[in-house]
Amino acid sequence: MKKLLVLYGSYRSDRAGIRLADYCVRRFGGRGVEAELIDAKAVGLPMLDRMYKEYEPGTAPVAMQDLAKKIEAADAFLFVAGEYNWGVQPGLKNLTDHFLEQWFWRPAALATYSAGRFAGVRAGQAWHPTLSEMGMVVIPSMISVGQITQTLDEQGQPIGSGGAALERSFGKFADELTWWADAAAAQKERVKPPY
Repeated sequence: MKKLLVLYGSYRSDRAGIRLADYCVRRFGGRGVEAELIDAKAVGLPMLDRMYKEYEPGTAPVAMQDLAKKIEAADAFLFVAGEYNWGVQPGLKNLTDHFLEQWFWRPAALATYSAGRFAGVRAGQAWHPTLSEMGMVVIPSMISVGQITQTLDEQGQPIGSGGAALERSFGKFADELTWWADAAAAQKERVKPPY
């Protein structure tokens, strides 16, 4: 895998999940992957009115056009997803829904988090069918970080027993996502996707 987009979607003022996004970008970068953070708040797409494909070529907002190109060029996606009331973050869902075909035929992974002990796993359960419906293959492994401020410091560095557990699980998770990204790229070289 060469290019990974790490997508993060909290709009809150005290965003703890950015620690996990930064951690993932850094750790994948250390494995030779070109990992780029896509922060939904920084991209600033409006609430979904028209999808990227519904604009005439060259008329979509610049931020949307730029992101579409990045999505199309990526080998894989990592969604860093917080849990809001047993569900998904609206900012990340809004960013994702602006695109469709751009996601096709690549693997996606989930790294979930929460302030509590459930570690965002219910958000992961909600995201899995959504990403599959959008044409991505969601890998079986998932990173789940509970009590995030006790697991990662403000620079995204692991701390305490939670940080140690995250470090132990990251390698298998990263290996699996890389394997699927490489497999998808090799298959696309052999056989053009059917649509």
